[in-house]
Amino acid sequence: MSLKDRFKNFFNTDEEYEYIEETEINEQTSNRKEQQGRNVVSLSAIQQQTSKVILCEPTSYNEVQEIADNLLNKRAVVINLQRVDHTQAKRIVDFLSGTVYAVKGDIQKLGLATFLCTPENVSVTGSISTATIDTDEQKGW
Repeated sequence: MSLKDRFKNFFNTDEEYEYIEETEINEQTSNRKEQQGRNVVSLSAIQQQTSKVILCEPTSYNEVQEIADNLLNKRAVVINLQRVDHTQAKRIVDFLSGTVYAVKGDIQKLGLATFLCTPENVSVTGSISTATIDTDEQKGW
């Protein structure tokens, strides 16, 4: 062996060790990429999950089931009860109060015979002035 070959062998490291180390680094990098891939959320999926507000104006108590189904599907519902007689309107509000309780939501009076029912995933901020609500209660609503 020449002096040059001896010098190379002296400073040369074991090739197998380098190969194993590269494999471990590649495996760690691929694991990181897989984990990052799992955390990616598609923007189109987020856009499809937009909240909806349903406006309902029932004419009879028979339509309350459809309103409750919207609440169960996590949609807010605004109900105008002006086209329903007073006894049926009370029954509708009672039924929807139970439904709202079941979905851990909230029901608020917005005005004369108008209510907002929201499921748990919808938060409402602000308030309606109590002067109009007080006059509605005097009229029997």
